[in-house]
Amino acid sequence: MTSSNDSGTPSAVPLGDHAVQVGQAPHSQQGLLKLAAGAVGVVFGDIGTSPLYAFRETFAGHHPLTLDAAHIMGVVSLMFWSMMIVVTLKYVSIIMRADNKGEGGSLALLALVSGRTKTKRWTRGIVLLGVFATALFYGDSMITPAVSVLSAVEGLAVAAPAFGALVLPIAVVILVFLFAIQRSGTARVGALFGPVMLCYFAVIAVLGIISIIQTPGILWAFSPTYAIRFFVSDSVRAFLALGSVVLAVTGAEALYADMGHFGRNPIRVSWLVFVLPALICNYMGQGALLFREGVTALESPFYMLAPDSLQLPLVFLATAAAIIASQAVISGAFSVTQQAIQLGFIPRLRIEHTSAATAGQIYIPLINWLLMAMVVLLVLFFQTSSNLTSAYGIAVTGAMLIDTCLLGVVLFRLWNWPAYFAIPLLAVFFLVDGAYFAANLTKVPSGGWFPLLIGFLVFTVLTTWASGRQLMIARLREASMPIKVFIQSAANAATRVPGTAVFMTSSADGVPHALLNNLKHNKVLHERVVLLTVKIADEPFVAEADRIVLEDMGQGFHRMIIRYGFMQEADVPAALARVDKCGGAFKMMDTSFFLARQTLLPAERPGMMLWREKLFAWMLRNAESAMEFFRLPTNRVVELGSQVEI
Repeated sequence: MTSSNDSGTPSAVPLGDHAVQVGQAPHSQQGLLKLAAGAVGVVFGDIGTSPLYAFRETFAGHHPLTLDAAHIMGVVSLMFWSMMIVVTLKYVSIIMRADNKGEGGSLALLALVSGRTKTKRWTRGIVLLGVFATALFYGDSMITPAVSVLSAVEGLAVAAPAFGALVLPIAVVILVFLFAIQRSGTARVGALFGPVMLCYFAVIAVLGIISIIQTPGILWAFSPTYAIRFFVSDSVRAFLALGSVVLAVTGAEALYADMGHFGRNPIRVSWLVFVLPALICNYMGQGALLFREGVTALESPFYMLAPDSLQLPLVFLATAAAIIASQAVISGAFSVTQQAIQLGFIPRLRIEHTSAATAGQIYIPLINWLLMAMVVLLVLFFQTSSNLTSAYGIAVTGAMLIDTCLLGVVLFRLWNWPAYFAIPLLAVFFLVDGAYFAANLTKVPSGGWFPLLIGFLVFTVLTTWASGRQLMIARLREASMPIKVFIQSAANAATRVPGTAVFMTSSADGVPHALLNNLKHNKVLHERVVLLTVKIADEPFVAEADRIVLEDMGQGFHRMIIRYGFMQEADVPAALARVDKCGGAFKMMDTSFFLARQTLLPAERPGMMLWREKLFAWMLRNAESAMEFFRLPTNRVVELGSQVEI
């Protein structure tokens, strides 16, 4: 859990498990069917567009397979059982039960696990794993829009070969347009997501069923014996094929990450009743098509499932689905960034709200434009979706493997499952996830290096900020004066002036540096002095009844703690407006907010390597103003500088 430091920067300050009561998630009162339809539009865009390229890449990618019955049946069987084990069993049936008061995702799971294991020696390792999974997500969020949109638009070369040369420019234009409209919000467009994706899944299911009817023998691939025979008869190629087969389950982690928006049951219903059957039908239909057509269908088995006259409409439908999948990933990047800021892993960034009705619809300009630049560069560098798929998969499989590690902690430490049940289950998950991750490592030289590079860069930024912030707070606490001593010595000696002074502080004890500097330079104290700490709990929501804790320290001094969940936004004036037991109501025109802005100095006992200190100092200088982050009135804020050695 975190709190704000003197400048409003989140910092690690633990709260007891009893400290907060979580409010109900917003989806609790909505209809199951409505939410299930909405989940189809948002949650399943990534995994839903996998049929565009997954089957093709398995046979014609960097490790091509011979087009014969054994390989076709083996691949179809692998895809089916991968969806059953990884998505249905691991995520839908088990991991989605590990919600943090209704919220899911790597950071929510990390907050849940680390909050219950703070006394364990291996807690730091768990935190680093969770942070690295978050870092890998950013690499995934760059590749997903690029590969989804490009693979969809490439259908033009199939439906209308004369337009083949326009594939790349059209894909770039679509992606730039998609990122450009983020500022205006996606509420209106989002209303179309559900119907469009429902239509898309229905169409690909029907196309698959038509193909299966022509070659019903493909249904034998439901048997796991074909996947097993594939490994027994051609172990090396089967292992290498896993690097492409895993493309069929990319997006599985989105089910868990988006749980807070829709709820566990609507996502389960959408997956089991609609999405999973549609995907199975389409993959089996593509396999049946390869049985009949052979190499001629390998150019794009997805589009060639449709008659020639319907291929162009299918291109438009698939492109719309790819745009929706990309939108979901972009929105996910905004949401993950907001959580990371609240939990103290990323500096404050400017966050804009794109909907007055829905708090979760946000826009972060820096993240948006960085993603756009990287996505466009990826498309221009790799040129084709086939080349991009070599970079796709490592980030996803790495995150899945980390989720399994965190799941192990959940099973043993939180749920107390018996070892005879938990160990075999975890062994299956580690075997599957480990095999997929190892197979994708073979793609590192041909493009897999990109998400790993992005992941390590983001991981460095996240850990540098978290470590630097903790060091800075530790140094500030070392030099702080006990508040009781300060009140006794200064309260009567200083001149008291009318009004209220609110001093932001990271610690629930000690005198804020801004207060010491104000007294040193201005020689006055306000009639009412409030030492305010904003704490971010490791829970997604904190109920209004538990929002504020007050302590009257005498002589006009008050200690106030305002608590928020990591999915909530800090609005200090709104919280103060509800307070009437701290010397009277707060009037903004009579209230001044004092913040401390730190300047870092080189220390004789450096806590970090020099290059990390410089990186932290740069992030500190460029962090969003605490005034805007906490929504303080612009004309009532005073910033006082202080120097800190780390």
